[in-house]
Amino acid sequence: MRRTVFNEDHEAFRETIRDFIEAEVVPVYDEWFAAGQAPRDFYYKLGELGIFGINVPEEFGGAGLDSHKFEAVLYEETARAGVQFGGSGVHVLLALPYIKMLATDEQKKRYLPKFATGEEMWAIAMTEPGTGSDLAGMKTTAKLSEDGTHYVLNGAKTFITGGVHADKVIVCARTAAPTAEDRRFGISLFAVDTKSEGYSVGRKLDKLGLRTSDTAELAFVDVKVPAEDLLGEENKGFSYLGHNLASERWGIAFGAYAQAKAAVRFAKQYVQERTVFGKPVAHFQNTKFELAACQAEVDAAEAVADRATEALDAGELTPAEAASAKLFCTEVAHRVIDRCLQLHGGYGYMNEYPIARLYADNRVNRIYGGTSEIMKSIIAKDMGL
Repeated sequence: MRRTVFNEDHEAFRETIRDFIEAEVVPVYDEWFAAGQAPRDFYYKLGELGIFGINVPEEFGGAGLDSHKFEAVLYEETARAGVQFGGSGVHVLLALPYIKMLATDEQKKRYLPKFATGEEMWAIAMTEPGTGSDLAGMKTTAKLSEDGTHYVLNGAKTFITGGVHADKVIVCARTAAPTAEDRRFGISLFAVDTKSEGYSVGRKLDKLGLRTSDTAELAFVDVKVPAEDLLGEENKGFSYLGHNLASERWGIAFGAYAQAKAAVRFAKQYVQERTVFGKPVAHFQNTKFELAACQAEVDAAEAVADRATEALDAGELTPAEAASAKLFCTEVAHRVIDRCLQLHGGYGYMNEYPIARLYADNRVNRIYGGTSEIMKSIIAKDMGL
């Protein structure tokens, strides 16, 4: 079936990204993998390539586009090559929507030009030790000073992707106690400079997958945050967080589909080259049937991912539709990647093969951005159940 989601501009972008990956990422990716993060200067290269500025308004140095299709191409091309762009995905997919939605004109003038060039990398800090998905239970506080010039931030965050290299972090903190009627009340968002006194990066977390994406613990001890770095209105942060969940879950869904597609590519190549009992593994009926079944699942996931992309660009992707896309695509990727690893035999368990890294990278898709169980709850509620 012919895809209609991409046009000539997207395909030209794909060629540029594919060449960039081959020249700048593949030759050094093993080094990144061993180090557990991409080097900071790599993000300057992404900025120079224009990746960070695609959805940044033109007056702030970006291309001024309002589409997620270029991000979709990035997901497909990085998966195809078996690489990751470090923690830069959070910079664009998660942080930018909050800046565009909540920042004042004055804040945008300060934030966006450096955002687009990669001079300032952004992360977002929601999760805390012991709270997990229960964001309303966060303990980090931000208290306004008596003179109203700044907030004093105290607390800790964990599982913060991009947290090691971040220059700015959108921190969620309590500015007021929850009410009896609404325990979500009292959360606010702040753009925090990581060079601030009292701000510290704790452990760089040792993850099962996404090894080149720096993920860290953060701590705040009497960090002074200028009042002009409050994003949006005070105490309304929880509603802001919910506003961008659909795009976040779309990104996870599309990324998972792209990983499944790449897994079939890796397995097909391997079974055609690997011989057993004097014949290519691809010669055996079981191999053909397994890959055919995987391809059918990838085709279905592609259709779901493309439909969600079109809906997101049109501003019509509902929370339930995003949850459905995430649930379906991540579960498909789980099954397909596992079966493709099996076709590699023992070599599929070796990190030198991209299928092994893909297997580990994929596992978190059913956890972050809302677990599969939470996605089912959202879908069921939308069904009136």
